[in-house]
Amino acid sequence: MKIDPKNKADLSAQIAKAIRDAIISGDMNVDERLPSESELADQFEVSRSTVREALKRLAAQNLIRTQRGATGGAFVRRLSYDEAYAQHITTSTLLLSMNAVDFETACEARFALERACAPLSSARRTPDHLATMRAEIHRQAQPGLSDERFCDSDVAFHRALVDGAGNPVLSYQLAGAVEAMQPLMNMITFTQRNRDVIIGLHTRIADALEMQNSADADTALAELTAYTLTLGEEAMEARARR
Repeated sequence: MKIDPKNKADLSAQIAKAIRDAIISGDMNVDERLPSESELADQFEVSRSTVREALKRLAAQNLIRTQRGATGGAFVRRLSYDEAYAQHITTSTLLLSMNAVDFETACEARFALERACAPLSSARRTPDHLATMRAEIHRQAQPGLSDERFCDSDVAFHRALVDGAGNPVLSYQLAGAVEAMQPLMNMITFTQRNRDVIIGLHTRIADALEMQNSADADTALAELTAYTLTLGEEAMEARARR
């Protein structure tokens, strides 16, 4: 692991990146102990305080864990899917909210990814996944349900569809689409949407998955895509008239 002392970038950031790259490349394995602070300081020719700052950066990224005692030190940490999932949602939300991502682009990406899950979900969904979807459909039909709660239920329904594919990598990749894109899309469309239309489409999706009919599930998702795009256009037009 090396850094460029002449580089104007923060030395602690360079050290953190060098160690991170070693972890990602497999040069450092899960539970492997990192060299001590003094050893890293000698290796990178920096102060121990700079090394300490680099280790803090890595800990903040959940890449290392620290352990006290005679056998303590810093160790490469195993990142769980749940932790990666949460980080991915946060990153996706910030990326979408801080950059000029138009509604149509976000909608296209989200539904393209979700429709890719439909065949797998049709084949692998469990009774629990179907029960979650049915429960959310029932919840969405409740009189007096607030827009915020309806949006939460909408996300939970589609999360169950994605998780029904039985593939943790797909669930992780789609976390940004379902948990980040969808709430932002709901914020734009909630004043225009007809809940009965959405409930009807959700029911068709759940029915198709229960019957293991991926074609019907895809058709319903395609119609939901078109409906959502229409809502986005109407919302933009309504804003422009204000």
